[in-house]
Amino acid sequence: MSTPTTPPGTSPGTPSDDHRGGPDGGARHALADATTADGATVGTVPPGPAESAAESSGGRRRVSAPARPHGGISVLEALKDPRRLRIEVLAGLVVALALIPEAIAFSIIAGVDPRLGLFASFTMAVTISFLGGRPAMISAATGATALVVAPLVREQGVEYLFAAVILGGVVQVVLGVLGVARLMRFIPRSVMVGFVNALAILIFMSQVPQLVDVPWAVYPLVAVGIAVIVLLPRLTTAVPSPLVAIVALTGFVVLASVTVPDVGDQGELPQDLPSLLFPDVPLSWETLQLVAPYALGVAVVGLLESLMTAKLVDDVTDTGSSKTREAWGQGGANIVTGFFGGLGGCAMIGQTMINVKSSGARTRISTFLAGVFLLLLVVVLGDVVAVIPMAALVAVMVMVSVGTFDWHSVRPATLRRMPLSETAVMLSTVAVTVATHNLAYGVVVGVLVAMTLFARRVAHLTEVVEVAQPDEGTRVYAVTGQLFFASSNDLVHQFDYVGDPHDVVIDLSGANVWDASTVATLDAIETKYAARGKTVRITGLDEHSARRRDRLAGHLGGGH
Repeated sequence: MSTPTTPPGTSPGTPSDDHRGGPDGGARHALADATTADGATVGTVPPGPAESAAESSGGRRRVSAPARPHGGISVLEALKDPRRLRIEVLAGLVVALALIPEAIAFSIIAGVDPRLGLFASFTMAVTISFLGGRPAMISAATGATALVVAPLVREQGVEYLFAAVILGGVVQVVLGVLGVARLMRFIPRSVMVGFVNALAILIFMSQVPQLVDVPWAVYPLVAVGIAVIVLLPRLTTAVPSPLVAIVALTGFVVLASVTVPDVGDQGELPQDLPSLLFPDVPLSWETLQLVAPYALGVAVVGLLESLMTAKLVDDVTDTGSSKTREAWGQGGANIVTGFFGGLGGCAMIGQTMINVKSSGARTRISTFLAGVFLLLLVVVLGDVVAVIPMAALVAVMVMVSVGTFDWHSVRPATLRRMPLSETAVMLSTVAVTVATHNLAYGVVVGVLVAMTLFARRVAHLTEVVEVAQPDEGTRVYAVTGQLFFASSNDLVHQFDYVGDPHDVVIDLSGANVWDASTVATLDAIETKYAARGKTVRITGLDEHSARRRDRLAGHLGGGH
């Protein structure tokens, strides 16, 4: 996805432009070459005064945690900058408006009262604004969570839902503390591109029902809303264009008495605040067995979507974030949500893109205010919110989907240049995600396809060649490549056991032994030569390969 150098709502010179984040921010930006999964910067840095003479002659590679993990503007800096604060406040308001119909729709999917989804969106957003590791990312009730818990609600009721959300949050905290976020490094770029494209397609598809069997006036309203969102930033960025579109279309519909579907048609809005509760379920082993599978589903799906979204926001904003903190922060937010009678949730990709890409938000202020504004809108201003036409929100989400899709990835020139295996990984991620409406399934399938194709490609790089023979009684083979289960299975067939002389040397100086399958193959080769009265010497093993072979050789079931 192309990343704009100047986020919407900012201008060159503002802190969000170059993510200085402090007096030394410019230097940090100049030194940073890359960002690790947990926001650490990797760069070529000059040696410090304590470095040795050998190192002081030039730069050296070092991995160091950034002075500020998210690498961007802080909350304190935003509070001191009126222009930045206005951007954060207005972004929070736009996101809150976009959250309302989504939360109601997800509640319907889960089979619960719309208030549970709205309360979850409030508690998730507010809690994650303090606990999360990715500033400006929006967490709320999501469709993935709703799909996971729907069978539990249908069979056991909402009290068991609350217990599952709380337990799922506990699992996320444990996984976060154990460092599950580090697994993000194993997600290839092609999977990430597929994830982004699939989510853009799903965001667009989620708006289609609002455009089918509706009054004709909906279509021109959506068109006008899109035009405002696209054209207004060319005139001014003082106010987020999605907010202008929502206000303008609402005002027109009310003043002109145009009858079109509105937010009030989606479900009843709450009239009171959420209250603290404890799930009314038996504290027994049976209850744990009943809710544990659903809690695990909430935890895994929520973490995967949240960490993938955090990585996407990192790319869009050109800043880093703490994925480990985000992991256990999501757990804390779900625990709070469960005790306040909410549906549970995770990061919301569409609303996050509205926040960081369309509105230009960069701090936790926008996330916190999105939750606060949501509660105020539905409880205090419910009658006003209810008349917002769905056409306005559809226009916002359609433009979010257009802006999210990585159009460069599907250009003919890109597809011609990209290896077929990379394209296959991207397309498999998109296909599974769109078919299942579950981003977690798509990512898992994409990673598995990528691993399979990578193993197949590396396996074909292994080669066995005969080299110069020192004498007539000795034959030397040189093996090159990476030896693991996929490449070593055929290795046993690459030697002439009958025709080779008495002494055989297998030189592995150009290869690496990675697993027990390869050690078993080497054992089998030795066994085949020994059965014909010949000796084999395996030479050239590097330290790690030799240690692995010494530990396993002869202990793998006779070479099988």
